[in-house]
Amino acid sequence: MVRLLNVYTMSAFVALGGVLFGFDISSMSAILGTDQYKDYYGNPLGARQGSITSAMAAGSFVGALSSSVLGDKLSRKVAIQVGTVIWCIGAVVQSTSNGVAMLVIGRVISGVCIGITSSLVPIYQSEIAPRKIRGRLVSIQQYAISFGIMIQYFIQYGSSFIDSQAAFRLPWAIQAFPAILLFIGLFWFPRSPRWLASKDRWDEALLVIAFLRTANSDINNPLVLAEYKEIEDQLRYEREEKSSSFYELLSRKMRKRVFLSVAIQVWSQLCGINVMNYYIIYVFESAGISNSLLASSILYSIYVLVAIPTILWTDKWGRRPSLLVGAIFMGFWLFLIGGLLMHYGVPNPFPNQVSTWIIIDHPAVSRTILACSYLFFGTFALSWGPVSWMYPPEVIPIRIRAKSVSLSTASNWAMNYALGFAVPPLFRSIKWRVFFMFGSFNIAAFIYVWFAAPETKQRTLEEMDEIFEYDEPLWKSFTGRKVSNRLELLAKDIEMGNLNIHRPALTQIMSLIRVPPGRA
Repeated sequence: MVRLLNVYTMSAFVALGGVLFGFDISSMSAILGTDQYKDYYGNPLGARQGSITSAMAAGSFVGALSSSVLGDKLSRKVAIQVGTVIWCIGAVVQSTSNGVAMLVIGRVISGVCIGITSSLVPIYQSEIAPRKIRGRLVSIQQYAISFGIMIQYFIQYGSSFIDSQAAFRLPWAIQAFPAILLFIGLFWFPRSPRWLASKDRWDEALLVIAFLRTANSDINNPLVLAEYKEIEDQLRYEREEKSSSFYELLSRKMRKRVFLSVAIQVWSQLCGINVMNYYIIYVFESAGISNSLLASSILYSIYVLVAIPTILWTDKWGRRPSLLVGAIFMGFWLFLIGGLLMHYGVPNPFPNQVSTWIIIDHPAVSRTILACSYLFFGTFALSWGPVSWMYPPEVIPIRIRAKSVSLSTASNWAMNYALGFAVPPLFRSIKWRVFFMFGSFNIAAFIYVWFAAPETKQRTLEEMDEIFEYDEPLWKSFTGRKVSNRLELLAKDIEMGNLNIHRPALTQIMSLIRVPPGRA
């Protein structure tokens, strides 16, 4: 019998933090083109609209930087709950805003939550996941983001037919619902076993590992004891290093990993995905697509459906090939869109618009740009979307994991803010060249990954030291080194009595980790 609370259901539920992320991304996309929004907020264009859109990213930058302190101090689980409370406050401020200033403040407040959850949800997922399916579980985060984008977009699309301020206030208010659900549900979830171990709460850590890995929470299971032993050995080694966690982010041994996790997050923004997410309405207007709201709704549905294969097979085809192939194809689609706009586009006869360069009376070209946009989103959902969330938490040791991930996520949001603010003016000034610019970024991302990113699939979090200290050049690591069976060998030694493990007394643990007795 399958237990209701297991690593799959836990990873899926905590990914509601990703749904909030998706709500954030599409919270403006369908509303931008509505008369209700334009009339109430004075038809914001250029930098003014950019400041509204990018306000969420500004708050997310602050939230991401604070996530390391909250995640290490309160635990990953409790810090995520704090973020949901902040999100609800931001949703209230946005839905009751009486002008651009109040709307920006509300989006900044909500952004703080996104910064916290976008850092800590992947960490929590990776720290409860078995190594063989860690990529699958963390990729649920990207699927949740896609799902949140789609749901919020359809809510906004439906509300756009309301001939009142409710057209934009209702979608912003509904954003609070998944946050409330996540806040309540997490009370029944255990804390991360690796976080518990880092706080010397070894008895709880052992029971949580047993709860996650066995159907009957068997603490004597050899694989459970082997994982416990590996975490214990890794923490002991890290503590013997006696290095300051902040200093170690820039140490010679760690800076390569930290820079890699930051770079992957930055390239995931420079590939152009959130520019397309935030301003897809402008892209379709430039392409001469009449019903841009309907076209966008189809696009977001494709985004969700294409993300499913990644969840099922990302641990088979690996991280590195996904990034390399994804960068090449995304660059191709963007170059093709830019080329079509350059060749067939003309100046917009209505200059008081963001889209100052449009295609008129070329339906085949418009349909081609529409198809390229769909393929661009599908490629991202299969590659950079999920993998950019896998790398940061899995390549960094426990002692600096939260701090490194907060830094990489903060870099993501800093770039998100810059692009969200700059793209509307760029659409008005350099027009179709925007797509050439982001296409070139994808080529640069391919080169970086080829020379800097190793394969990490199916390795335990404690084995990452071996990967980064291995002598083989990273650009040769296309499929990754042979997956080790060290954990299985360690479990066999324990089963045969060749290895003794000190286990602390397990007293009153059930109440400590909030696991219902009937499920433990």
